[in-house]
Amino acid sequence: MMYAVYLSTYHERKFWFSSRQELEREITFQGDSAIYYSFYKELLKAPSFERGVYELTHNNKTISLKTINAVQQMTLYPELIASVLYQASGSEEVIEPVYFYIGIVFGLQGIYVTALFVTSWVMSGTWLAGMLTVAWFIINRTDTTRIDYSIPSRENWALPYFACQVAALTGYLKKNLNCSAEKFCYLLVSASTYTFMMMWEYSHYLLFVQAVSLFLLDSFALAQTEKVHEVYKIYLFSLLLGYLLQFENSALLVSPLLSLVAALMLSKCLQMNMKKGTFLSRLLKIMYIYLVLTITLTLNFLLKMFVPHKENEHLLKFLEVKLGLNTTKNFTMNWLLCQESLQAPSQDFFLRLTQSSLLPFYILVLIICLFSVTQVIFRRICGEPLKETVKLEDGRIGERPEIVYHVIHTILLGSLAMCLEGMKYLWTPYVCMLAAFGVCSPELWMTLFKWLRLKAVHPILLALILSMAVPTIIGFSLWKEFFPRIMSELSEIQEFYDPDTVELMTWIKRQAPVAAVFAGSPQLMGVIKLCTGWMVSSLPIYNDDDLLKRNENIYQIYSKRSAEDIYKILTSYKANFLIIEDSICNEVGPVRGCRVKDLLDIANGHVVCEEGDSYAYSKYGRFCHEIKMNYSPYVNYFTRVYWNRSYFVYRINTVISFQS
Repeated sequence: MMYAVYLSTYHERKFWFSSRQELEREITFQGDSAIYYSFYKELLKAPSFERGVYELTHNNKTISLKTINAVQQMTLYPELIASVLYQASGSEEVIEPVYFYIGIVFGLQGIYVTALFVTSWVMSGTWLAGMLTVAWFIINRTDTTRIDYSIPSRENWALPYFACQVAALTGYLKKNLNCSAEKFCYLLVSASTYTFMMMWEYSHYLLFVQAVSLFLLDSFALAQTEKVHEVYKIYLFSLLLGYLLQFENSALLVSPLLSLVAALMLSKCLQMNMKKGTFLSRLLKIMYIYLVLTITLTLNFLLKMFVPHKENEHLLKFLEVKLGLNTTKNFTMNWLLCQESLQAPSQDFFLRLTQSSLLPFYILVLIICLFSVTQVIFRRICGEPLKETVKLEDGRIGERPEIVYHVIHTILLGSLAMCLEGMKYLWTPYVCMLAAFGVCSPELWMTLFKWLRLKAVHPILLALILSMAVPTIIGFSLWKEFFPRIMSELSEIQEFYDPDTVELMTWIKRQAPVAAVFAGSPQLMGVIKLCTGWMVSSLPIYNDDDLLKRNENIYQIYSKRSAEDIYKILTSYKANFLIIEDSICNEVGPVRGCRVKDLLDIANGHVVCEEGDSYAYSKYGRFCHEIKMNYSPYVNYFTRVYWNRSYFVYRINTVISFQS
């Protein structure tokens, strides 16, 4: 509750929501966030919920010349739920729609940190670990959540459910769990897994990473096989139910998660049908990992052959280029490669984690756990069975299946985060949780002391003391250094005001014909759709090949192409108005070659290299500059109807006038 209130207060101080007009509030939603919120608005305006859903699933009023199933394409289930709750709860007379919407998201963030708190508590046995987890999470908020930048983004809706699933899975994997607690954990894993899958289109990739962690856990016989396979069944059920309820979403059928789970269950059947002790059964046990990988790849290949799908082909091409397996001049690929979230993490990221003491303690805990797990695996290979109950004096933290799972999981997520900075939002929260668990766990300190063979002080007593003293010292140091900063964020008066965009939206609502279609950058089109409701020619949606091609074509307004070429492109999408953004046209990016106009020059072959230097060359000037000069042939095709410091709006002439 406190964290949700903190986020709400911070958001109010940053944007001054309560003192803004509706238009000014809506402008704070940028890019894809604007699209999500615009569909929520449409649902509330519909005469009935059923009619609203129908209009979204057969939407032809958003993108010109295109009918889309917005619910499936943009995963609008959060907006469906929010609109139902808003209307069913009778909140129309109590709270404005925008406050209800962002309030739900902030509430989910409260559930997120609560789930991390519970996970750390369950693993360590003390609430101190939970408090330290939440403290690190909030202090490193820049690297643990995107809530500051994009409130309606799908991960802000989905990751709290994943955190609940991880908390329930942690309890479910524990040894000697009583029957009622085990059933509760199982039901919570089932419900949260399915909900997570419905909330985010990329959820099955994250669940695939989790499934790999469980597969490795089971392969080394470090957990009860029956429990692990029950989780596999939950994955299978969630995938099939998701496929049916997401309008037969073929992406789920060709997902690596389905192939892996099917391969694991098939391999298990092969092992069970073999007589134990035979040469073939022993061989299968040794070749288990290879067998599973082979079946997974084969199944995935066959599914992609026989199931019609458009499973993010651009994503596979992106990975090829990212890994250096291919090169491309394609605008979309290079634009994606230039996005900060798809770059390798910066040094500032590691510096921030180190300054908050999170990274050093995480590395310490991870090393101790890894060494302990390695010892346990070696003992298992030698034929030594696992203990039913691990006591504190044993110093064997690596025998606890829930700990081994989290170690493997954070290593896999960390490996992805080292390649793509955007993955840090999946990894860092669990770094907070694992580091806090470790310093608060007497078992971890006891494991370390068993290796050091301490004799001067009783190791159990010292482990208990350190598990209380170390987190207390860390907590006080964090309080002293970071609490004043957090409070200053709430007291600091910030100002977000974009008068040029407000003026543009006001002009569109007052002057543009209702049937007009606007063309411009996808990010601006999202804001126009939200603030005015007018139809646009493109949107910031990156999971549809046709829309990606549209975005590339319309971005040509910032390239060195002729007026006639641009006119043909825009009229092919039935656009009536063109908006040039000065910030893109005159962009001075920190990385040369990553500006929109640079990427267009490369894609269009307008880059010439001589004596090691490269420069753009074309017989035409840059369109966005030339059109502002108001000379022929540009005035033949386009007529300027509005401008301010940031935007230039041109009407696209239906009848071409040839002026000298």
